Amino acid sequence: MNELALIEMEDLFENPTPRVPVALCLDCSGSMMGEPIQELNEGVKTFYQAINDDEIARFSAEICIVTFGPVSLEADFATLDTRPQPPILSASGNTPMGEAVELAINSLEKRKAAYKASGVDYYQPWLVLMTDGHPYGGSQVVLDRQIARVATMAESRKLTVFPIGIGDEADMSTLARFSPGRSPLRLQGLKFSEFFSWLSKSVSRVSQSTPGDKVTLDVEGIRGWAEL
Repeated sequence: MNELALIEMEDLFENPTPRVPVALCLDCSGSMMGEPIQELNEGVKTFYQAINDDEIARFSAEICIVTFGPVSLEADFATLDTRPQPPILSASGNTPMGEAVELAINSLEKRKAAYKASGVDYYQPWLVLMTDGHPYGGSQVVLDRQIARVATMAESRKLTVFPIGIGDEADMSTLARFSPGRSPLRLQGLKFSEFFSWLSKSVSRVSQSTPGDKVTLDVEGIRGWAEL
């Protein structure tokens, strides 16, 4: 076990606060080069800063970042009290969406097992899936399997999914398949910071509730970053 993994395991025993696991599955393919990847990095930084500034969320929100392509686990689940700085993302490669989602969900299942083993309660996990194009460079079989997996988890209330399209070329129909109960949203321009600011407030709201309670999202706030 590496040093970071050991620290994260110790944190579960020393910090019994119920966790809010949030997996960010972010398209960092070649088409995101330039201003898009810069704005995405600023947005993720905004997210981390807002969570860090919240006394409760800092100890309860656990963030995982998976990027594609190529598929990479940029940050495994951990509280920001343990890992306060976001990774710096770069753009390259294709768009193997299915493989990225598979890694994100596998990481989530592993972390949920660690919660249970440590007796730490957790809220319904969140998956944020953002892309500016169509799945490309990965296996269609893997993509279809992960779509079915995520959709089943969402329908059984084991996962909250936020599918977000970036720009006019985003494959909204594929994003919709991941979340039968929640239509995908298209980002207004490059308003990543506005989206992640809204996301941080939503995570904070969840962290102040009781696990199992239904938390109403700020629907009006969505108008500040999404095309409705």
